[in-house]
Amino acid sequence: MTLDPILLSVLACPQDHGPLLLIDDEVLYNPRLRRAYPIENGIPVLLIDEAREVSDSEHQAFTERAQAETGR
Repeated sequence: MTLDPILLSVLACPQDHGPLLLIDDEVLYNPRLRRAYPIENGIPVLLIDEAREVSDSEHQAFTERAQAETGR
């Protein structure tokens, strides 16, 4: 299930209030804090305690995927 682009445009990281990257319709990613928020049954779980830290290699993969999807 794909997140609505309008919803995605208003979602923000609950920790630093910055924009999030949608990765494979499975996770919302904050590259500034290197925190990934899950999407469960099409619903973003934007709770600080539910976020997980990502490794350097996962950060690189997430940012590359996001760049490929946005064409930047």
